[in-house]
Amino acid sequence: MRHTTYAIRNTQYDFAGKKVLIMGLGRFGGGVDAAKFAAKAGAKVIITDLTSRRQLSDSISQLEEFPDIEFHLGSHDPVDFEQADIIIANPAVPGDNEFLEIARSHKKFITSQINIFFQLCPAQIIGITGANGKSTTAALTAHLLKSAGEEKVWLSGNIGNEPLLTRLDKIAPDDLVVLELSSFQIEQLAQIQQAPTVALLTNLTPNHLDRYGTFEDYCAAKENIFKFQLRRVGFSPPNKTWWGKPHPTENRPAVSIFNAEDKIGAEWFDKYKKDAGRICIIFSAGDISERIRKSFGLPGRANLSNLAAAVAIARHFGIDDDQLRTSLPQFKALPHRLELAAQVNGVSWYNDSKATTPESAIAAIEAFEQPTIIIAGGYDKKVAFDELGQKIAESAKAAILFGQTAERIADAIRKTQDTSLKAQDTIRNTRIELVNSLAEAVQLANQLSESGDVVLLSPACASYDMFENFQQRGWQFVKLVQKIRD
Repeated sequence: MRHTTYAIRNTQYDFAGKKVLIMGLGRFGGGVDAAKFAAKAGAKVIITDLTSRRQLSDSISQLEEFPDIEFHLGSHDPVDFEQADIIIANPAVPGDNEFLEIARSHKKFITSQINIFFQLCPAQIIGITGANGKSTTAALTAHLLKSAGEEKVWLSGNIGNEPLLTRLDKIAPDDLVVLELSSFQIEQLAQIQQAPTVALLTNLTPNHLDRYGTFEDYCAAKENIFKFQLRRVGFSPPNKTWWGKPHPTENRPAVSIFNAEDKIGAEWFDKYKKDAGRICIIFSAGDISERIRKSFGLPGRANLSNLAAAVAIARHFGIDDDQLRTSLPQFKALPHRLELAAQVNGVSWYNDSKATTPESAIAAIEAFEQPTIIIAGGYDKKVAFDELGQKIAESAKAAILFGQTAERIADAIRKTQDTSLKAQDTIRNTRIELVNSLAEAVQLANQLSESGDVVLLSPACASYDMFENFQQRGWQFVKLVQKIRD
C-alpha cells in the first residue's frame, strides 16, 4: 500500500515504520481517525479495545481499506503496551489507567487524537465546551462564520461529522477550525499544555461524576481550556513544517468567552479578565435583540443561550447584525437535539436524545408550553435528579421512565409531589410510569397523548446501559415514532 507522506520534520509524530497502538477504537470516530492517520503515515497499527468486534462493527467497517491493521478486542494485553512505540489513547480512558501506567513504566510515548491535531493544525482553533449546548453552539458558530464569507471553516466534534486528523493536509493557515471539546479531551490537552486560541464555555452543571467524583473536579478539568490558552501566544516551534507550509506565528491574543448567566462562567470571567494578552467576553441570552431572535428557528431559552454564545464568537470575527439575520434562518436543529421527529394525530414527537444531563432535560421541558409527556432515563452517571424531578412534577403531564436511573428519577418526582402536597402547593398530578424499554415507552406515550400534546424523548442520562450511544437511542426513537405514523 502506498503511504501518505506527511511533511513533518523533527517531531514525535514521524509514524513511518513505528508500532502504533490505538487504545479504544470507540464508536464516535476518534479512534478510527487516529488509526487511519497512523496507517496512512506508514505505521504498523494495532487496535485494542475492551469491546467486542460485533459492538464495534461500524467503526471496524470504516477501516476496511487498511487490511494490515491488527485488532485485539475484548481485553487489553499488557504486552501490547510494552512493545508499542506510540500509544494513542481514547478520551474515555482515564490518565491513570493501569495499562497506560505499564506503557509509562516502559517509557513509551502516550498521546491522543486531539493532542496530535492541536500540535499539527496550522489554523486558528475555536474550542467550545460546556455541560450542555456545546454541539449546537459549535455547529451554529461554524454556520455563522461560513455564511459571513470566511474563506474556509472546518467543524468537528460529537456532531456526527468527519473527524479532522486525516484532513490536516487540506487545512490552511488562514482557515478557521471550530471544535466541540469534551472535558476528557481538555484533560488530554492539559497534559501538553495546549488550548484553543478562542475558547468558549456554554455552562457548567454536574456531569460525569462517575469519573470525576465531585463537581469541583469536573469544573477543574473544564477550566484547563482557559488555563493553557496563553501558552499558545508566540508559539512557533523550530524546524517544523506542516504539509509543506510554514506554521504561522501565534501572535493573536487568547479570547476567552463566558456565559453571564452561569455561576461558574461568571466567576471565571472575573478571574481571567485581568490577564495580559487575553480578551475576555461575556454573553447572555438577554443580549439577543428581538430582530435577531425572530430570525432564529430553534425553540427554548437554552437555544437562545446557544445563539448568544455563537453570536459572541461571530461578532469577535467582525460579523454584523445584518449578516446574522441573513444567515440564521438557514440553520436547522442538529439531529437528536430537540429535533422534531414527527407529528402524528396532532401530537408532536421530539427527539432530544443528546440530552444526557438533568439540566439539558430541564431546558427541553422549558422549551414547550404545550402539555408534555417526557420519556427519560438511562445510564447512571451518579448525578442528582432533584431539580429534574421538581421540573417534571411542575410541568409534565406524564413521565415514562426506563433504564438504570428510572427508579431514581421517579423518586425525585414523588419527593416533589409529596412535599408540595404537605405544603398545599399547586402541583401537576404527573403520572409516573416505569417501563423496560424505549419501545414500551413510545407505545405507552402514544396511548397517553392527545392532540396538542408534546412527547419528548429527553433522557437526562447517557445511553450506555441499553444503547451503543445517544445516536442509536435517538434513531430507534424516530423509527418507533414513524411506525406509529405509518
